[in-house]
Amino acid sequence: MVRPPLTAQEWERGRRLGDLLRHARGDRSMAEIAALAGISAETLRKIETGRAPTPAFFTVTALAGALGLSLESLAAACLIPVDAPRDLSA
Repeated sequence: MVRPPLTAQEWERGRRLGDLLRHARGDRSMAEIAALAGISAETLRKIETGRAPTPAFFTVTALAGALGLSLESLAAACLIPVDAPRDLSA
């Protein structure tokens, strides 16, 4: 199965998620938060830098728990406004 390329909106959501996680992590190390979430520090690095813009649901859930964030706050922060231009070519 070949996955279709990500849309601009998907990349933007990933960037927003990464920014939020990096901000929530604060002064704590990537290694510390990754260990709490049960993922590798490299996976966290990829998510925070936007190189992994669509992480698995359970990865996001684990990170939210490790950082004391609600899934609702993550979802709200990553939503693209309805009036934002949409890529209809997909």
